[in-house]
Amino acid sequence: MITHTRDSAATFLNYEITIMQSNTKQNLTNGHKRRSINGATGLKVPRRVVEDKCKRYMRKGKPIHRAELLNESDFTIVATYQLEYRGLVNYYRMAYNLHTLQKLKWVMEQSLTKTLAHKFKISVRKVYKEYQTELDVNGKKYKGLQVMVPREGKKPLVATWGGIPLTWDVAAPIEDEIERYHWKRSELEQRLLAQVCEQCGATRMTAKIEVHHIRALKDLQLYDGREKPQWVQIMAARRRKTLVLCHTCHGDIQHGRPPRRHKVSRSRT
Repeated sequence: MITHTRDSAATFLNYEITIMQSNTKQNLTNGHKRRSINGATGLKVPRRVVEDKCKRYMRKGKPIHRAELLNESDFTIVATYQLEYRGLVNYYRMAYNLHTLQKLKWVMEQSLTKTLAHKFKISVRKVYKEYQTELDVNGKKYKGLQVMVPREGKKPLVATWGGIPLTWDVAAPIEDEIERYHWKRSELEQRLLAQVCEQCGATRMTAKIEVHHIRALKDLQLYDGREKPQWVQIMAARRRKTLVLCHTCHGDIQHGRPPRRHKVSRSRT
């Protein structure tokens, strides 16, 4: 669809494409003020997208807890909400009405606090009292929620909710697809705490530990007809979309190189 009107929009990649109009947006050119965006093409977050995303965290018009997350740790619950929200914001970063996602943020935060309250059998007010913190993002302060998992002799694992500015950026790349995250009980937290590469066996003492993530398990089937790489075999056998790796193994996977580390044999304790 092609449109030249201000009251209709074409749809592309789940964006709405419109012609912008504003008499208050003005630039000073050669000593004269001129309207700067009239007639320019703009990208919008469709209203239906915001409404559809909000419905996932609501029932009968009100935010509600997510029962499927009640067996997870508080670290995983907070990290899950943050990843889902960050993925959506990053996808629509080029939309000039990105601020409309503030409604979704409010709904998700209510759902998050109700999930934590339901899990620990406390009130939402106590959830805010225990988890609320101030986040510093590029020198600007934001209120958010934070969970810290201490580790002996190492920096703690930190999961935060909030601190994602809704700033319009026309040059931003689309970083991720919109998706929801589903992890087994405390799985990611436990594997990160182990600090061991799940491909070569390197430990945090000798290598930086990172997480490799695929969009769907079906992506592992793309390697049919030829020998599957070791990391594909591991993820397929465990039916996991995440793999904890050292920096070297992660770089090899990202660039399609053969693994440079030899698997380290580890005795069972």
